[in-house]
Amino acid sequence: MKIHDLKPPAGSNRRRKRVGRGIGGKGGKTAGRGTKGQRARNTVRVGFEGGQLPMQQRVPKLRGFNNPFRIDYQAVNLDTIEASGLDDVTPESLLNAGLVSKGALVKVLGRGELTRAVTVSAHAFSASAEAAITGAGGTVVKVDLPFQGRPPAQGNALTNR
Repeated sequence: MKIHDLKPPAGSNRRRKRVGRGIGGKGGKTAGRGTKGQRARNTVRVGFEGGQLPMQQRVPKLRGFNNPFRIDYQAVNLDTIEASGLDDVTPESLLNAGLVSKGALVKVLGRGELTRAVTVSAHAFSASAEAAITGAGGTVVKVDLPFQGRPPAQGNALTNR
């Protein structure tokens, strides 16, 4: 078999229907457009609803908001610290161990147990993690955030009169 012998199976390629070519050629007269009306006489763009405000414009564009004061922490659990074998846990040592990503704020959570005394430095701790670390004879060091938290309120309408 050669390339010039290839052809599609019989019946798979049908000729397109030629409408609007007179009553002798199927699809004559109204040519599949029905009788009368805007769509019978000319084309109507997609989404046009006859002058009514289109669905695309009725649906709200943007919803919700992004809180500019949200602080995202990367969680590190006690069982991860235990498995890492580090005695002095800092955000930098966790980064070097591949447990957090660069520039991440670290929060230590209380899943798992600690069996040894460890010094843990992080940006935030859950209450259960702090209790477990100090209970195992370790120390907890809270690292300052690299930015200011939420700015103080500018006052409300009642006090600024």
